[in-house]
Amino acid sequence: MDSIRETDSSNSENVSLINVSNNGGTSLPSSSSSPTSSRYENQKRRDWNTFGQYLKNHRPPLSLSRCSGAHVLEFLRYLDQFGKTKVHTRICPFYGHPNPPAPCPCPLRQAWGSLDALIGRLRAAFEENGGKPEVNPFGARAVRLYLREVRDLQSKARGISYEKKKRKRPPAQQIPTLPLPPPPPTGAS
Repeated sequence: MDSIRETDSSNSENVSLINVSNNGGTSLPSSSSSPTSSRYENQKRRDWNTFGQYLKNHRPPLSLSRCSGAHVLEFLRYLDQFGKTKVHTRICPFYGHPNPPAPCPCPLRQAWGSLDALIGRLRAAFEENGGKPEVNPFGARAVRLYLREVRDLQSKARGISYEKKKRKRPPAQQIPTLPLPPPPPTGAS
């Protein structure tokens, strides 16, 4: 597993998931990537660099080859402090209400959908950077269970259930059916 490339920690875009400009808007960090990179590829690169920075700042510092699902969970919990989704606690009077009528002191967290997408990008980046799929810490069972737990907790706290989207199937082509032959007559014996 030593073939996994470590991230370059000298890059300034490793500091955060996004750069915030002085006027409050977000902007893409300046880099030498090709202008044909997609938004997804740019986000995946930034997320990968952020995770690499997290490993570097970890005490003690961790190499990517020693990273496990537990470290990924630590990273996800660390990201919660930057969340913008209000998640009501069970003792909150607005627990289970999708649109609470007043403010409450419940914590802000990362939204489940954001975490799910982040893990998907990091899982892909790990393999693109030489990691083997069978040892991918972003695909660990503990990470999948954590994401499911976050989804369930947030859906109950907001009173909105996450329904798995059903894939639309193309309309079935009509195959002409031939009429069935009549059943054989019953014997009169």
